[in-house]
Amino acid sequence: MSQALAGAGHVNDLPDHSPWVRGAVSELRRRAEAEPGQRWPQPLSDAFLVRFLRARDFHMDLAWRLLKNYQKWRIECPEISADLQPSSILGLLQAGYHGVLRSRDPHGSKVLIYRIGQWDPSLFTAYDVFRVSLITSELIVREIETQRNGVKAIFDLQGWRFAHAFQISPAVAKKIAAVLTVYMHGNNYLQSLTEHFPISILPQEYGGEEVSIEELAKEWTDFIMASSDYLQSISLVA
Repeated sequence: MSQALAGAGHVNDLPDHSPWVRGAVSELRRRAEAEPGQRWPQPLSDAFLVRFLRARDFHMDLAWRLLKNYQKWRIECPEISADLQPSSILGLLQAGYHGVLRSRDPHGSKVLIYRIGQWDPSLFTAYDVFRVSLITSELIVREIETQRNGVKAIFDLQGWRFAHAFQISPAVAKKIAAVLTVYMHGNNYLQSLTEHFPISILPQEYGGEEVSIEELAKEWTDFIMASSDYLQSISLVA
C-alpha cells in the first residue's frame, strides 16, 4: 500500500469516500492501533487520519511519521494543548492579534496573520499565544483544501519589544521550533508581501484590497468561539 500510494499521480484529488483513500486510511489506522503504549490525542476516525495522508500526498511512511510527531507534541506540550477552550485566550483574540484571510493564495494555501504588537505580554504568556496557533491549526486542518495545500503565515513584528522576547524562554522556543517554521520579511514588508500574495486577498493595512485586518480578526474570533464545543472535544485531559 505505501509504495503504491507514493507513486499515485493524483490520489490527493480523490474524495474521502473513494476506495483508494479508504484503503490508505485503514492502513494508517492499522499502524496506529498496532503501536504499543500509544495514547492518541483524538479518536482514530477516518476524518482525523486522512488529514495526515493528504498533508503528505498519501505517502504512507511520511504520513505515519507526521501522525506520531503530532501525537508526541500534543502530549509533551500540555501547557498549550491540554485545554483548547477559546475562552482562555479571548482577550488576545479580541485585541486583534490574529486573523485569517478570506481567500486562499494562488497555490490554495490558507493565509494567517499574527500581529505581535497586539499581544500584551503582561496579560498573556507565550503559551497563550501559541495556543491561538494550535486552535487555528486544529480548525483549518478540517478543510480538505488546507489538508492538500497547507498554510502560510504572515508575522507582523511591529511593536515587538523586550517584554515579548522575555516570554520566549529556551524551553518554550524549543517546543515551538518543533512544529513551526518562520520566514521573516525585511522593513519594506508591503512590497515583500505583494510579491508573495495577490493584493486582492490582502487586508488594506498590508497594501491589499480586502477589508481591514480588524474585521478579519473579528470574523476569525467569532468562528473560533462558535467552535468551542469541538475544541473542547479534542482537548487533552491531564
